[in-house]
Amino acid sequence: MRKGYKALLEEANAVIETVPVDQALRLLGNDGVVFVDLRDPREIQREGRVPGSFSCPRGMLEFWIDPESPYAKPVFAEPRKFLFYCASGWRSALATKTAQEMGLENVAHVGGGFTAWRNGGGAVEMPEPKHR
Repeated sequence: MRKGYKALLEEANAVIETVPVDQALRLLGNDGVVFVDLRDPREIQREGRVPGSFSCPRGMLEFWIDPESPYAKPVFAEPRKFLFYCASGWRSALATKTAQEMGLENVAHVGGGFTAWRNGGGAVEMPEPKHR
C-alpha cells in the first residue's frame, strides 16, 4: 500500500514533539539546546538561519546521527535537546521521527519551521557569501 507525504506527516506528528515558534524563540541562546537546520545550503545562503544553528542537510541526518557511521558528528552525542527546523516544518517533522527511531532521545522540531521563526520576529543570521 502506497503512502503519500500527508500520511507520513500525520504519522510523524502523532509521535513527535512540536515546539511552537514562540517557545522556540525563548530557547535561543540556551546552552542546553542545539538548533539544527535541515535545509539545503542554498536555502540557508538565500534566506539566512537561526543564529548559532548547526547545519545538517536532511540527506545526511541518519549518517551524522549514527555513532557507528564514518560520517557521525559528535554534536549528536552531546546531552542536549536538538530542535530541528526546515523551511515550513515538513522535513523537520519527518526528520524528528527518524531521529527518535534511531535513538536520539531529546529531539523536537519547530512548528512552521524557519518561515514561522522569521514571521514570529526571530533573529536571522546571514551566512558569509560563497565565493566562486
